[in-house]
Amino acid sequence: MERPRIGIVDCRSGNLRSVSKAVAHEGGEPEILSGVDEDWSGLILPGVGAFGHVMRNIEPIRRELVDYIESGKPYLGICLGLQILFESSEEDPEPGLGIFKGRVTRVEARKVPHIGWNSLDILRDSRILAGVRPGEYFYFVHSYAARPADDEVLVATCNYDGDILASVVERENVAACQFHPEKSGRAGLRVIRNFVEISRGMTR
Repeated sequence: MERPRIGIVDCRSGNLRSVSKAVAHEGGEPEILSGVDEDWSGLILPGVGAFGHVMRNIEPIRRELVDYIESGKPYLGICLGLQILFESSEEDPEPGLGIFKGRVTRVEARKVPHIGWNSLDILRDSRILAGVRPGEYFYFVHSYAARPADDEVLVATCNYDGDILASVVERENVAACQFHPEKSGRAGLRVIRNFVEISRGMTR
């Protein structure tokens, strides 16, 4: 069976090696680049740190990234790779990609950042969460969270100290998770496997 080429965008802010190893483990052929290859079967953008820092780092490839997403090919955002899909963040005046409507705001909890394991409340069926059971735990590290303006893109949430946080968003070819699947054990690898299988469909 052909291994789909999965591009991992190096925006100088992410767990590239861990993501790459997870993709290879689940049957993909990972390729780390600072640009975008339109021939990739799927694209992953992992990011940690600050919203503005990531947006400035990807500014040279912003148009290529949006074109790739708008072409209908699979995209998976991880952590900041989710947040930059939205229009803006109160963390930085730098605009997001605007793929989804909504804003990123600071987590409203007594203890920030949100670090550690949290269970998911799955709101609807989703290709990226296929096989993931409600209540499974995933690993989070973040101080800001997306607030989607369109509830239809919201797939799963988690409750952190009373703040209901967008944990997975998905629409058509675009999916993203606030947690780190590459650090989330078997459940996280299931998410990566689902993305590899979605991308495999692009190679047929």
